[in-house]
Amino acid sequence: MTDLTALSASGLSRLVASRQAAPSEIMAAFLTRIAAVNPKLNAIVAQRDSDVLMAEAKAADDAPSQGWLHGLPLAVKDLVAVQGIRSSFGSPIFADHVPVADDMLARRLRGAGAILAAKTNTPEFGLGSHSFNPVHGVTGNPYDTRMTAGGSSGGAAAALAARLVPVADGSDMMGSLRNPAAFCNVYGFRPSTGLVPSDPVGDTFLHQLATDGPMARTVEDLARLLETLSQFAATDPHSRPTEAFATGLDRDVKGLRLGWLGDWGGAYAMEPGILDTCANALKTLADLGCHIEDVPPPFPAAKLWESWITLRSWAVAARLGPLYANPAHRALLKPEAHWEIERGHGLTAMQVHQASVTRSDWFTMLAQLFSRYDALILPSAQVWPFPTDWRYPRTINGGAMDTYHRWMEVVVPVSLVGLPALAAPAGFGTNGLPMGVQIFGPRGADRALLQLGQAYHRATDWPGLRPPVL
Repeated sequence: MTDLTALSASGLSRLVASRQAAPSEIMAAFLTRIAAVNPKLNAIVAQRDSDVLMAEAKAADDAPSQGWLHGLPLAVKDLVAVQGIRSSFGSPIFADHVPVADDMLARRLRGAGAILAAKTNTPEFGLGSHSFNPVHGVTGNPYDTRMTAGGSSGGAAAALAARLVPVADGSDMMGSLRNPAAFCNVYGFRPSTGLVPSDPVGDTFLHQLATDGPMARTVEDLARLLETLSQFAATDPHSRPTEAFATGLDRDVKGLRLGWLGDWGGAYAMEPGILDTCANALKTLADLGCHIEDVPPPFPAAKLWESWITLRSWAVAARLGPLYANPAHRALLKPEAHWEIERGHGLTAMQVHQASVTRSDWFTMLAQLFSRYDALILPSAQVWPFPTDWRYPRTINGGAMDTYHRWMEVVVPVSLVGLPALAAPAGFGTNGLPMGVQIFGPRGADRALLQLGQAYHRATDWPGLRPPVL
């Protein structure tokens, strides 16, 4: 008998469409899997009543199809408000918050036919690449539950790897898709800025560092979910018409020019074995006919970092500042949130302007790089999955980290200028833990990156080849 939880979302979708499997059968399989495995991981939180979910799935059995996700159970990242599901954002301030309306992302998943069954765990307000919070606790890694699944989409990545969901949403400001994808041996995709719109809440022009995006065990699922999430929204000033990302995924990638940035000339400290493991991905891409060249550091890493922490603190302070202004709420915010908000409040307009000048200069430099290379490649993380009882890695190879997120600096070149990036598994280290690479291109190259990812996935299928044993 086929294990329905082992199939991709696209595979399940085809079974439902051809009536070879019913939504109620699929729901029952996933509920059984979650009950057996999730207690070891804590990836799925705020799950709805199983009897209610089964009733909704049975109703979908004979209902007209609502879309490619018709009748499939999904869990939504706990930074997204979902009607009727406890949505805490990982914060004790919202520990008992049950929204009366869906955010745009949840509306689009429902519109494609999904049954929203639960949430996936995340750090408080998504701050930090380690999924723990005082409301739901910490999420373990499916390949070693003593280690972190990463973050902030750690619950989503762990749930995917452990076959608790068929596909998942995530979000990425500072590697929040790419880091957990690497740590959990799955795929994540950070879209070009503006491709996935969001609700028009507060300012919609200034802050462009974060975006929602898909996570999956196959590139086809990434592409199909990206189509669902990226439909044009007239209320988002950066939104633009979507593409048929899942159409024509299979293409010959022979001859593509790829640039390997490694550790940025030593600027990004890497734990032993990471660059060696990333070499697996480079070899596969070379075997597919891609031309790979080493690229020297194209821009000062220190300038990128200073620009990043300025713009990030400015954005976090704008978002969380109203909570900080309330003394009762301020007392419940994590120390990292205090640090970001206080830095943001202390910035001058000209400091923010100068940070944006730096990112503009970097964007201009990238135009030159992308005239020579179709895509660039970096490791997705600088450390291996670390113990769940750490707040964050405080050193790399003996070098102290001066902030709670400095250990993820390798993602900044992409995030700072809103480039599309495919986070792809690269294999496993001698410690048995996964690692990945981020393959990124110019704005608007989302489809081309997915096509490259499809060729890579067909040659490797790391998520299928090395599933966790739970």
